[in-house]
Amino acid sequence: MSQTVETAPAAAPSDPAGRVRLGLSNRLLARPEIGSLVAAIVIFIFFLAVAPSFRSGASFFTVLYQSSTIGIVAVGVGLLMIGGEFDLSAGVMVYSAGLFNSLFCWDLGINLWVGLVLSLAFALLVGFVNGFLVMKTGIPSFLITLGTFFVLQGANLGVTKLIGGSVSSPDISQIAGYNAIGKIFSSSFHIGSVTVWGTVIWWIGFVALAAWVLQRTRVGNWIFAVGGAPDSARAVGVPVVRTKIGLFMTTSFLAWFVGMHTLYRFNTLQAGSGVGNEFLYIIAAVVGGTLLTGGFGNAIGVAIGAFIFGMTSLGIVYAGWDPNWFKAFLGVMLLLAVLVNLYVRRMSAARKVG
Repeated sequence: MSQTVETAPAAAPSDPAGRVRLGLSNRLLARPEIGSLVAAIVIFIFFLAVAPSFRSGASFFTVLYQSSTIGIVAVGVGLLMIGGEFDLSAGVMVYSAGLFNSLFCWDLGINLWVGLVLSLAFALLVGFVNGFLVMKTGIPSFLITLGTFFVLQGANLGVTKLIGGSVSSPDISQIAGYNAIGKIFSSSFHIGSVTVWGTVIWWIGFVALAAWVLQRTRVGNWIFAVGGAPDSARAVGVPVVRTKIGLFMTTSFLAWFVGMHTLYRFNTLQAGSGVGNEFLYIIAAVVGGTLLTGGFGNAIGVAIGAFIFGMTSLGIVYAGWDPNWFKAFLGVMLLLAVLVNLYVRRMSAARKVG
């Protein structure tokens, strides 16, 4: 009799439909973005209810634009975090790249295309130096890139004032190459009465490319390996140094891209801008399911995290609330995201063991 009682529950997993449901449930829980997706739906419905102006198509695409300016760099930061590293210089790097292009061409009176290429080389060099120093010295990337952050911040202010006489870069709209470059980085088009900025399309493209690399290529396997277990990855032949340096350079490239968009949309830049944006990129990645310890996350989750940022930052304004509460909301959202991610991972692990 006792044997019958003990063996009866074991019959449930033998049910094919039950096994399928259990497998699907485990796979869903194992997805990094599942928590952020639920949060995004809840926040979206919430602002639809409390902010009537949030319901228009124009407002939705404004949210997408706001999300894209954070989300493009967040893609690189998310990949870097999956690889087990941080970049605290990404926020000021956006403006360093734009100021380099602007001041170089304005001071020397040369075509903006030349400055564009040189600013890209400058951004990639900064990314390379960050990665090289992290890998060769063993100093945590948090400290290396914090140092880079201060260097770039000081250089942005000092060089801009030295060349232009103020903390704002000069207007570059009359320099040769401005219109052509602007069509690449700061173009927009209309769907009816709605304006769609090109950065939204670029953002979707970068997210799709990053998702494909992570899930479908050998490089993606390397990124997960160096973030989860770098010593083991090195032992099986993964090029840990090249992979991590490449991730730092990718982050710098995406920061350069947003810097070009910002410069060619507004013609001029404030040298002190960008401070604090590095935390927004990290928040977008963490809210999207990326672990601070590395080795876990995906590009889709990071994109959803950036979208949540866009919805929140503009939803508060559309609702007529005091925008000073926005940072407090970001802090709460970050804490909740960490707790949800921890809970989902534990629940998924418990189901696999069961």
